[in-house]
Amino acid sequence: MKKYALIFPGQGAQKAGMGKDLYENSPAAKKVFDTANEVLNRSITDLCFNSSDEELTKTINSQPCILTVSIAAYEALKERCNVDIAWSAGHSLGEYSALYAAGVVDLETVLQLIEKRASLMNMAAEETNGSMAAVLGLDNETVISLTKQMNNVYVANYNSPGQVVITGDKEEINNNLDKFKTAGAKRVIPLAVSGAFHSPLIKKAEIEFSEFVNHFDFNNSNIPVYTNVDAQAETNGERFKEKLSKQICSSVLWTQTINNMVNDGAMDFIEAGPGKVLSGLNKKINSELITLNIFDNESLNNVITELTNDKEKELV
Repeated sequence: MKKYALIFPGQGAQKAGMGKDLYENSPAAKKVFDTANEVLNRSITDLCFNSSDEELTKTINSQPCILTVSIAAYEALKERCNVDIAWSAGHSLGEYSALYAAGVVDLETVLQLIEKRASLMNMAAEETNGSMAAVLGLDNETVISLTKQMNNVYVANYNSPGQVVITGDKEEINNNLDKFKTAGAKRVIPLAVSGAFHSPLIKKAEIEFSEFVNHFDFNNSNIPVYTNVDAQAETNGERFKEKLSKQICSSVLWTQTINNMVNDGAMDFIEAGPGKVLSGLNKKINSELITLNIFDNESLNNVITELTNDKEKELV
């Protein structure tokens, strides 16, 4: 049987109305949303289905909403299809969905974790004058070299070859955007975020989250989960706690993560959650990768058809 790698998107994948189609067509997905409403004591369904893009962009809303939609998409797949998942990973907050899928934490726990993470990161953003920007068309080394010449500017995400996100002091980033263009960047795009996420500027959030996460029990994972902070496969429950805390201020090593998954045998991926962001990155990282997407009922049906066809080919 063909083995698949499961990947989950992070902040930025949100879209008004996301998850509604899954909620209405999958009992398993509906249960995830209903549980989120109950555990978080606010209407995640209303936020996902009826709020504006502006409201969903707020960190305090986007993180629990994206997590809920991602897990709902995964559970909708499990409800209708037996698929062999051998590896898991998630981009930034997507790592929490990956841990859920690997059996490290249950639904109630992962919802509480992401709600706390979102709250702490939101407060840290309000206390610091931070921002982020995507640098397109420059190699990693050049971007790193330029950030080292600036004050309080760092690399947040290594998304794909030629796509690196910088983070840090808002004024310093704005004052130095032209340096990246002069060095050869095709484009430098300021991102619609309110904080210097994945940087030392929000260290306070990391410290407080580290204390919070230790109140929960983590299982060892059923499958390898590749973590953002080092792009390495992990299975130990206690080490996941350490890595989740460090992830808040550390760079997201996404390109390295996908390459390591490929080196370990992953060539077929399923992205569960809103949008197709990670599918696009996969194409840039390795053009030979196949990535299926689940974000609504139609895409779920398409994936099930694809998986069924694969199984029939194996039987021939």
